[in-house]
Amino acid sequence: MANLMDADAGTERFGSYEAEFKLVQADLNQQLDEIPELSGEPRKASIRKAERALEEAKELIGQMRLEMPNIPATSKSKSKQRLRNFESDVDGAERKLKSLSDDRKALFGARYTDNPTTDDQLEQRQQLLSGTERLGRSSGRLRESQRIALETEEIGRNTLGDLHTQREQITRTRQTLLESESYTDRSIKTLRGMARRMATNRIITIAIITVLVLLIIAVVFSKFRR
Repeated sequence: MANLMDADAGTERFGSYEAEFKLVQADLNQQLDEIPELSGEPRKASIRKAERALEEAKELIGQMRLEMPNIPATSKSKSKQRLRNFESDVDGAERKLKSLSDDRKALFGARYTDNPTTDDQLEQRQQLLSGTERLGRSSGRLRESQRIALETEEIGRNTLGDLHTQREQITRTRQTLLESESYTDRSIKTLRGMARRMATNRIITIAIITVLVLLIIAVVFSKFRR
């Protein structure tokens, strides 16, 4: 039973790695298709992104290779074949990426040569300065984003402080209401006690009046009998 469970788990993990690999492979192929159409900094950025995708694809292949012993014998041959196909695809993508990375003319512009003229050097220097300027603008935007993030953090901290103060006020108000409710309960109990005492006094008064009336009647009746 344990072997069956391990086999099922291994098959499931292999399938998960395979599905993730296909997503990474699609992203890698997209980058490889875009790189030939780019030059300069955009090309470098696309190459770096493709390199990251390639490394991730290699890691996923390594994970699938580790899971291969856990796959049932009935499915192992097909899984091995798919893994070999994936490895072949990654090798081809790596060779293509290396070829694109070594294309210095595309990286540095159409005017690149191994023995640049003065005009070529000036143009390359201008491209370098332009790239530095773009980097400076990007750094400025990054600093501005950081400033906004800090301001947002400060606003959030102040808001949390206000909420904490309001919570304390609500807690004190609730405590006051509870105390008022306690006073109200005691007042109601006192009023009920007074009402009971008034009722008792009324009964006693009626009883006394009744006794007096009876005594008066008895006295009057005794006088008439004489």
